[in-house]
Amino acid sequence: MLHLYSCLLALFVAATSVQAQDRPIGFLTPSKNIACQFYADNGQANDKGMLRCDIMNMETRPRRPADCELDYGHAFKMSAKGTAGRICAGDTVMDASLPVLAYGDVWQRAGFTCRSEQTGLTCFNAMQRGFSLARGKQEVS
Repeated sequence: MLHLYSCLLALFVAATSVQAQDRPIGFLTPSKNIACQFYADNGQANDKGMLRCDIMNMETRPRRPADCELDYGHAFKMSAKGTAGRICAGDTVMDASLPVLAYGDVWQRAGFTCRSEQTGLTCFNAMQRGFSLARGKQEVS
């Protein structure tokens, strides 16, 4: 009986850790207009992960490049030590289960830093590359 209990406990612990890994890592802004998710590195030695942020409502959307057959303008990404920019994307990182990053609060993970303000969201990496996102204006640096 003790062996059965130990096996059941081991299965429960394994299932719980799988669920925890499946949960997205990131946040929503209080307006719920911007969502960001962090993706851990995929085994590449020089890359400590990627941060992607999507903005749902913008006053103006940039023209889609000819080589992009998906949506363009709402999605931004950066690597931990590389450049940041808009991306062509057919999906979104918007997820209502993400926690809200309150105005004035800072989120940090694996070299990424994001600050939530009433005027918008600013995120940058260890190389000080990043983006500022707001309904009225989006900038990449």
